[in-house]
Amino acid sequence: MAAGAGANIPFACDLVFAAKSASFIQSFSKIALIPDCGGTWWVPRLVGPARAMGLALLGDKLSATQAEEWGLIWRCIEDDELTPTVMTVARQLAAGPTRGYVRTRQAIERALQLPLAAALDLERDYQRELGASDDFREGVAAFMEKRAPRFRGQ
Repeated sequence: MAAGAGANIPFACDLVFAAKSASFIQSFSKIALIPDCGGTWWVPRLVGPARAMGLALLGDKLSATQAEEWGLIWRCIEDDELTPTVMTVARQLAAGPTRGYVRTRQAIERALQLPLAAALDLERDYQRELGASDDFREGVAAFMEKRAPRFRGQ
C-alpha cells in the first residue's frame, strides 16, 4: 500500500507502473491533515477535482486497477510481471532519443497552462529544434534502413 507521500510522489512521475496487488490511499483526513508532497496539485490534475476530493476527504483505499482506470498510473501489471516489464521499458527509454523525451515532457507540462495557439507555437519551435538534431537524422536513417536507431542525445 502506498499511503500519503508514498502515493503522491509517484503521481508526480512521468510513468508509473504498479503491481495488481498494490493500492493507494490518501489517509490524511483520518489524522486531521491535508494531502502533502504535491497531492493537492497532482491528484486533481490527473483525475479531476471530484475524484481528488473524494480520495482526500474519505481516505478510501484505491486499487492499482482503479488507479490505472482513473489515469493516476500508466499501467497495472500482474505482480510477477512487474519487474521484467519495468526493466524492459527502462531499457527502451535508455536507448531512446533523450532530447526528444525532454522536449515532449516540457511541451506537455507547458501545454496544460497555455491556450491552444501558444501550445501549437511551442510544438512548432520544438519540432524545428529537434528536426535539426543528429538524433532525428539517425531516427530517419534507421527507419529507411530498417534497423534499430542508435540515439546519442545530440
